[in-house]
Amino acid sequence: MNDVVNETSGARRLDVLEELTSAEVEGVLRLIAESARADGQQAVSEQGRLQLRGRREGVRHLAVREPSGELVGYAQLEDTDPVEAPAAELVVHPGHRGQGHGRALGVTLLRESGKRLRIWAHGGHASARHLAQVLGLTLFRELRQMRRPLGSLAELGFPEPTFPEGVTVRTFRPGVDDAGWLAANAAAFAHHPEQGSLTQRDLDDRKGEPWFDPEGFFLAERGGEIVGFHWTKVHAEERLGEVYVVGVRPDAQGGGLGKALTSIGLRHLAARGLPTAMLYVDADNFAAVAVYERLGFVTHETDLMYRTET
Repeated sequence: MNDVVNETSGARRLDVLEELTSAEVEGVLRLIAESARADGQQAVSEQGRLQLRGRREGVRHLAVREPSGELVGYAQLEDTDPVEAPAAELVVHPGHRGQGHGRALGVTLLRESGKRLRIWAHGGHASARHLAQVLGLTLFRELRQMRRPLGSLAELGFPEPTFPEGVTVRTFRPGVDDAGWLAANAAAFAHHPEQGSLTQRDLDDRKGEPWFDPEGFFLAERGGEIVGFHWTKVHAEERLGEVYVVGVRPDAQGGGLGKALTSIGLRHLAARGLPTAMLYVDADNFAAVAVYERLGFVTHETDLMYRTET
């Protein structure tokens, strides 16, 4: 059952919901889109946007409305990690900032999480840093978005990809490769709870998105087993190609498979005529940052995560 929290000030109504109606989902998506046009990036991640529809175990939605009923703020709290504190994202409409809505969302997130909270500030804007300070949160994680030009295949500067002996590459077959890919992904990202814990529902969510294209989802096999993969993504409006996720099973690492898969994915994106490639990487993953820098990627912007003191 949904909880409803009403502030006594009359300046706003703040609802804590376990599930959104279709109309509420569309309202939140409009709010996110309007904020993105003003801020230059999405305040709620792809995963957060996918989790708007339907009831999700461990996911709660916070909606701030003015007395008129207009939706002016939204936050999502995800409490699914068995070890880490609940994670959150929030957004306030550009035309309604500076009125305490962000702080009201933050205070409610702290209460709902039992004062164990991690919260993303996409783009690391000054207002988000100020809110984190007001809420008593400290900087915990830095996620870099890196980019490089693609140009023609001849301009990429990559040699033709070569794969370890016994490894072949093909594209993903929806409905056939699902279980095999989920197992390979879990093994490759056992150290990374967000990526490594993806489920069939998470995969189905992404397969249902307009951007999904199995021809840009490359699987490396050895002996009939998936040992590595490079899933690319195209942001059509921005004309950006993304290194969405590259993974290699631990028993197949160290032989250049990751670099070869990265190369084949970038070549695919370049062949699509996209001018720029992007990817996300944790700033403290020094080895990965160094690899991507050698591949011509440079930092474009930074997302920051803050958390309560542990």
